[in-house]
Amino acid sequence: MTSKETSLDFIYREQQELAVYGGIGALLGWDQMTYMPPAGAKDRANQVALISRLSHEKIISEEFYNRAYDLCNSSTFNTLEDRDQIVVKKLFSDLEKARKIPSWFVEKSAKVTTLAYAAWEEARKKKDFTVFAPNLEEIITLEQQYCDFIHLPGHPYNSLLDDYEEGMTTDILTKEFTVLRKELQNLIHEILGSNTYQPHLPQKQTLSKHQQNTLTHIMLKQLDLPKKQFRVDVSTHPFTTALGDEDVRITTNFDRPNPLFSLFSTIHEAGHALYELGLPKDKFKDTVISDAASFGMHESQSRFWENMIGRNSCFWHYFFPRCATRFPRYFNNVDQHEWYRIINQVQPSLIRVEADELTYCLHVILRYELELGLIENTIQVKELPQLWNEKMQEFLGVTPTNDVEGVLQDMHWSGGSFGYFPTYAIGTIYAAQLYHQLLHDHPETIDQLHTGNLDSIKQWLHTHIHQYGRQYTAEELIHKTCGTGLRSSVFLRYLKDKYYEIYSLK
Repeated sequence: MTSKETSLDFIYREQQELAVYGGIGALLGWDQMTYMPPAGAKDRANQVALISRLSHEKIISEEFYNRAYDLCNSSTFNTLEDRDQIVVKKLFSDLEKARKIPSWFVEKSAKVTTLAYAAWEEARKKKDFTVFAPNLEEIITLEQQYCDFIHLPGHPYNSLLDDYEEGMTTDILTKEFTVLRKELQNLIHEILGSNTYQPHLPQKQTLSKHQQNTLTHIMLKQLDLPKKQFRVDVSTHPFTTALGDEDVRITTNFDRPNPLFSLFSTIHEAGHALYELGLPKDKFKDTVISDAASFGMHESQSRFWENMIGRNSCFWHYFFPRCATRFPRYFNNVDQHEWYRIINQVQPSLIRVEADELTYCLHVILRYELELGLIENTIQVKELPQLWNEKMQEFLGVTPTNDVEGVLQDMHWSGGSFGYFPTYAIGTIYAAQLYHQLLHDHPETIDQLHTGNLDSIKQWLHTHIHQYGRQYTAEELIHKTCGTGLRSSVFLRYLKDKYYEIYSLK
């Protein structure tokens, strides 16, 4: 066996073991957020820290790096098969970045964030941000250290953002978000001031937790997720995680007073699951390529299914009568037209995950601005509750009455996921671009939605997005599919077309 073949065997074997470590870590995290008793947090912190350290030590090992480096040598690289070139190039880039981070830092971060999640849960129960604040201060310090280690050009936040959205910068986002915020606020103002706007369109009837669970499973059956490859559980904050190629877990929550939350959060997470199950396996199995292009692209899949399909009038033309038959007391007191208005009701609200399609991105931009301030040290952790409330009033005209409605509503900061929030808006914009392109490529999609046929949509997404994994960055992939990169103007056009019709605006 030649040196080249030996090195190829080695890097593929190491990636396979890293995939196993990743699955173990995902299982520990999933269990913590679903079934683990609260007293298990301390032991779980040590378990997660150990797996994180072992994974990182493998990634930054000298042999792993040297073998990848040798394979990247031009004389060797040019002799590799196409598949090997793709893997080696992406792997070496990842290794160079990972080697900037010391193992002790990875282990410490894992332990700190595991304990912080438990503190966040306790703070929510007590509706008291001060319970979580010391943990968050420690996390901010770690995030700032991380920025120093990675040290990408420009704003320090770029080093955090790049982990979730490769190549994205604060310069690009701030420019895009400034326009998006202004246009969204103008559109919201126009709708709220219209003669056809009704401030409340809630259902008078409710659904029990059992009925909500039944409804979500009816929807999952319609989406046709493979039963042997995924499961649904309950958590405080709905999420999706993959434990392996054929083991994807999603969660929802039935505790909200509005049963539409569990329905649409399940559709949202199902979009994530479809992406995970559609990522390249076969020749790219257990490699750096068999992963999402970015968190923004991942979010585009969930937002696409939740909003472009799940809140689509054509889809409910098919699905509404079936729901009315199963839950007559809930659905038969409204007609299909009114139901469409209910599920697309524009109503500035406090909770991001419950926000309507029009106001959602303003919740994200708010978090982005706060994160920038925290990393810059222009905002102190103790100031967050007040600043959060002030920005909510400025952005959306509503003010939280307690910390659970405000600064404690998301779990992300407890996990050290700074740089993650912007991807929700990025993904929302990508979703609109993909929907626009889908209808351009296949106008018959609308007719298929009327009959409940989702197969061609799933196939189109697989062909254009899922099958490529990380072969391209998200920007490259969206440009390849839609002919342009991130464009909030497409999203804004989609919103105006849809909501001008709903509210009879010109």
